[in-house]
Amino acid sequence: MFPRRKSRKIKVGKLYIGGDAPISVQSMTTTDTTDVKATVEQIHGLEDVGCEIIRVSAPTMESAKALKEIKENISIPLVVDIHFDYRIALETVKYVDKLRKNQSWQYRQPR
Repeated sequence: MFPRRKSRKIKVGKLYIGGDAPISVQSMTTTDTTDVKATVEQIHGLEDVGCEIIRVSAPTMESAKALKEIKENISIPLVVDIHFDYRIALETVKYVDKLRKNQSWQYRQPR
């Protein structure tokens, strides 16, 4: 077995990750985040098989706003992946336990 890489422990929802915290099972949804019903159903299914942290993508402002309802209907920590647009990031932090940025933070015109 390989030794764990040293990292800082941080809190995500009610769980700790990194440092000496136990390794958590994480997964990411494959649904369109704006389809709240399908996303929540997929999260509940993943939770039933042991998922402890869920990630979703928020590529648009509409998907960012859908996170409010998603968060209200799940019990595990919610992590959002953001691409490019800082305005979407500012909207998502109202509803999620953790934000992950992908690519760069440089400003790009919304699609």
